[in-house]
Amino acid sequence: MTRATADRIAVAEDQVGPGGRLQALDETGRPAGPPEAVPDLARAVAEREAARHPRWVWAATDDLYQRLLDRLPDRLGRCHDVRLTESLLLGHAELHRAPRSLGAAWARLNDLPVPEDPRAGHTDGQPSLFVADRHQLPSGADHLTALVAVHADQVRRIAALERPDRMRLLCAAESAGALAAAEMGRDGLPWSADAHDALLTSLLGPRPAGGARPEVLSRLTAQFQEAVGQPVNPDSHPQVLAAFARAGVPLPSIRSEVLRDVGHPAAAVLLRYKELSRVHSAHGWAWRESWVRDGRFRPEYVVGGVISGRWASRGGGALQIPRLLRSAVLADPGHRLVVADAGQLEPRVLAAMSGDRAMARAAAGGDLYAGLAATAFDGDRARAKIGLLAAMYGQTSGEAGQLVAVLRRRFPDAMDLVESAARTGEAGGVVRSRLGRTSPRPSAGGPRDDGQDLAEPADNDGGDADPGASSAARAARSWGRFTRNFVIQASAAEWALALLAALRRRLAVLPPDADGAVPRLVFFQHDEVMVHSPAATADAVAEAVTASAAEASALVFGPTAVRFPLDTRIVRCYADAKD
Repeated sequence: MTRATADRIAVAEDQVGPGGRLQALDETGRPAGPPEAVPDLARAVAEREAARHPRWVWAATDDLYQRLLDRLPDRLGRCHDVRLTESLLLGHAELHRAPRSLGAAWARLNDLPVPEDPRAGHTDGQPSLFVADRHQLPSGADHLTALVAVHADQVRRIAALERPDRMRLLCAAESAGALAAAEMGRDGLPWSADAHDALLTSLLGPRPAGGARPEVLSRLTAQFQEAVGQPVNPDSHPQVLAAFARAGVPLPSIRSEVLRDVGHPAAAVLLRYKELSRVHSAHGWAWRESWVRDGRFRPEYVVGGVISGRWASRGGGALQIPRLLRSAVLADPGHRLVVADAGQLEPRVLAAMSGDRAMARAAAGGDLYAGLAATAFDGDRARAKIGLLAAMYGQTSGEAGQLVAVLRRRFPDAMDLVESAARTGEAGGVVRSRLGRTSPRPSAGGPRDDGQDLAEPADNDGGDADPGASSAARAARSWGRFTRNFVIQASAAEWALALLAALRRRLAVLPPDADGAVPRLVFFQHDEVMVHSPAATADAVAEAVTASAAEASALVFGPTAVRFPLDTRIVRCYADAKD
């Protein structure tokens, strides 16, 4: 493989043993020479990475790269994930439910029966003997041949799009995210079992034997039963609703936002019970035994796990670490956590996408809501925030509707963007993010088995509830609220992915400290990243985060006056990063 043809290299693992085959590709994805068999795939990949830094082409990052990681001396820089790219291209073609494995793409390319994708988790832990099965290739199909053909077809399909530059960037960012996800799952988030146990004990009492309720939950149960005057299981929604009704407090639900407005003393007790019960079930002692190993919380991230492009996780609640437990996230001795949070991300994305100059000027001071307030709401920041969130989420009744009307007059370009997206959704059409991620049509709604949730949004987001409207009209408005927010949330996810990819690249070139330790990405959550860094390197990491945010803004939105500031903290404990 010559230097001129090594920009992309396709990788196929042998079904048995450590070897594999490599295929150099030209910029169109066509073979740039004969395939090369290698006896040790990890060593061959490492050698070519060091020499040429190619873009690695493989069927799925969470499959092959996961197995290579332990055998590679250094992380790989770039890849093209065929499965993730196929998902993006199928979505763009409004085929959200079409299978997207290598085997499915190969079958479509050759007019063969298309196999269904395996269920999530179906392939976890399988030995290399079953590589072909994981990718749903038909019996007798050659993995490398199929991989090269499908990749070339993806390159062709991207080039044929109206904005191929944006889709190329999206596919590259999604693939870079997959590399980061695999690495974060391997490295893990520092987690102190002692601190976690102390927290649980202080909140719940000593760890109970068997499946018994912890002491504090038992005490709260007794207090709740005394407050309602009858024996009730606080975990039973029907029993709790009936108990409140008998106490003269009929409730529509026992959601926390409902209970907070209830004056009955039982409501406050139940709120506390629900909060602590959630900690016990979601992040209690049993959770730690399942997910924390060797001082690290090791979740399995699902890149693009929801239709907007946000990540999900399979088990462990990686994206929902409650504030109560953040003090269990402690840096190793001699290390620090560099935590960066992009505040007001979605409103800033709206300003940048719409090109609304007035909104960009309002955001220039740092606090976007304060800027809007000074411009349109007589300095009332709270009203400005309510109005803008109502505009993005489709609430048009009551005071929120009046505030949206003010925004419509002062910031017409921004409001036209979300309202146009809403009208498209109401009419059953599709909308696209900044880089080309595509919303499903209403008929494509419903949950997927692989973690991608295409379910229609519930009609409980504060929008109009018109009892006289037909069910079809209500469904149309509900979907309009979904598409209204989709264009913003999906574009925000793209900015965050671009940030993650840029930061990952910058971290890779930072020198190790005196002990050889290097900074590692350990956490990513929508608009927040965390790096576990040697203390001596933490300031450089913080600078890398700032530079990466600026790069992400330029890549995704081009020249824009909108700022995307990050609140970056260097701390020993995750809890100290939050005000």
